[in-house]
Amino acid sequence: MTEPGRTWISESHGAVHSGGGHQFNFSIWVIGADERWLRAGDTRLSIVREHRIQLARCFIPPRNYGKAAERLEAAGAVVLLDGPPGSGRRAAATMLLERAAVPGSRIEELPVRWEEDSLDASADDRYLLDLSGVSDADFAAAQVSLQRYRAIMEQSGARLVAVLPAGLDWMLEGGLTPLVVRLERPRGRAVFRRYLRVRKVAFEPEQLETDHLGRLFATAPVRELARLADLVVQARDSRRYGTTFAAWRDEAVAAIADASDQVARHLREHRGGLDRALLLTAAMVSGAAAEAVLSGAHGLLDILGHEQDETPRLAQADLSEQLTALSIERKSDGSVEFPQLAYDDAVRRHFWRNFPDLRPAFRDWVGRCMELPELTGQDRMRLVARFAEQALDSGRPDDLCVLAERWTDRPVGGRLRPEAAAALESGLSDDRHGAHLRARIYGWVTAGTLAPDLVRVLTDVCHQVLAVTHPDQAMVRLRHLALRQKGEGAAAARAALLDVARGNRRVFRRLTDRLADAGRSALPNVDILLELLDPVPLRITPPWNSFTLGWRTVMTMRPVAVWTPLVQRWLSVAAEDSAGEQVINGLLLAAAGDDALLTHLYAATCAWAEGPLSEAVGTGPTRSPHRERLAARVWQKIDLLQGVEGPVPGPGGQRTGVYV
Repeated sequence: MTEPGRTWISESHGAVHSGGGHQFNFSIWVIGADERWLRAGDTRLSIVREHRIQLARCFIPPRNYGKAAERLEAAGAVVLLDGPPGSGRRAAATMLLERAAVPGSRIEELPVRWEEDSLDASADDRYLLDLSGVSDADFAAAQVSLQRYRAIMEQSGARLVAVLPAGLDWMLEGGLTPLVVRLERPRGRAVFRRYLRVRKVAFEPEQLETDHLGRLFATAPVRELARLADLVVQARDSRRYGTTFAAWRDEAVAAIADASDQVARHLREHRGGLDRALLLTAAMVSGAAAEAVLSGAHGLLDILGHEQDETPRLAQADLSEQLTALSIERKSDGSVEFPQLAYDDAVRRHFWRNFPDLRPAFRDWVGRCMELPELTGQDRMRLVARFAEQALDSGRPDDLCVLAERWTDRPVGGRLRPEAAAALESGLSDDRHGAHLRARIYGWVTAGTLAPDLVRVLTDVCHQVLAVTHPDQAMVRLRHLALRQKGEGAAAARAALLDVARGNRRVFRRLTDRLADAGRSALPNVDILLELLDPVPLRITPPWNSFTLGWRTVMTMRPVAVWTPLVQRWLSVAAEDSAGEQVINGLLLAAAGDDALLTHLYAATCAWAEGPLSEAVGTGPTRSPHRERLAARVWQKIDLLQGVEGPVPGPGGQRTGVYV
């Protein structure tokens, strides 16, 4: 057993980039030989670690941040952050917790709605509760959860920072009002300069003295300034917009300040249904083959019930002419793009913002586009990311869930499982809607039997995404999947659940406690517990109280022949590991008070001491003195528990005259 250094993640979102253009914050999923989804490139953990580092480098404290930090110093402190939208409340909450953390502590985000096993806090723990997306209708219920969390903080000495919804301070309960710290937006110029310097963009201070930048510095949300800096980087790296900071700056400012008006003018010039469908499709699949744009546009018109042009096709403009008329470039490799920086993003945002009644149709259309033969796997993933961005920005996270269900429906045959996983990951990684997606997943896993492909997607998302940022919540969801589903899906969820618990002491303890409690009435819980107690795949030193509780449950609920080999594997670990005494004591305490169990444990130890070393961790002769000494200690402790005194029995039950 080994216990790696503990790393706890405080953020659930992706890279620092928060805008559009040609950067896509999603993970490429591929299907391996065992049909599990694996990430290409960096693991989720390294991605989130990098985000934390970037956040710390770019962070500019908002006004009154110091007051919040001072309040958080007290054990059991709860700080509620209020402020206008765009003032960086969540980033401030994250940094408050990061800077208040101590080595070995963890930072975890809590669910807005209280869940089973929601919280088991210790003094060094730090928690984030993001209520910024809660509506006025749900705020009263959210405050009930907040009060429960507050009570736990006071009892445990842990600390909590909660982000309040903007504009709902009048609904806050009187007892919570003294905990509020109102943040004010940091200086926009300082934020923008910090982001540029972190991204290694050289500039002169006077180059920031423009009217457009001045207005943005004064009013733009922090995330918009971060996006502006990212657009400057995109302009520089593309090598299409000059070689000076002034040129990159102007292109980036135009993409933010003028793009919406430019798209509106573009649409006024092209009122035909096909032209507009081509524009939106090109924006959604930018980088894909031109043929995909044409097929996708016709699919959109079909979804919308738009009448098709009855002019014979050969009498209509060809595809190249249509694209040119819409200022869409067709590159030499056949792919399409817009010449202006981030213009595809502006087109997408314009359609979603200005055709709100068509958003459900846009969702259904994107769902059908996944079947276009002209799209590659990478094209589909880009389409998922672009759709997710618009759905989340427009407050429609459930659209991602709808598509995930459709893409994992039985008739699809599993072809779109990676796309479904990517859609859910996009929602889980969003600051505003991540809690909602976690709640939706909880609703799925507790609802009953699910489509097999949806079970596999939920298992993989919980295992590879949620377990990194919210391990306790991942454990709860995987346990439900393992116990409620059937066949291969249940087996995969069970394996994922065990993998999470085997590498995390806290999850191991909570899962053991939960399985032991439920195991009194449901044997499948005990079967999972039996696997969890196998020392071979375990990557941590188990919490010994939970170890004992688990063994007590297994010994009393399963036949002796089932758990004896596992006991003997633990004895082999004890013979070679510095934690050997804890192993022995845990097994003995689990059997204490039950003479039959102690007798079975005695027999298992005798058989182990005389048995071959193939199951031991070390190597050596068949009769190992090391084994015999450890067995003698076990026998002596059993005698003490049974009130027996005298010489310790040796292998085969013969008294050796050896006393320990």
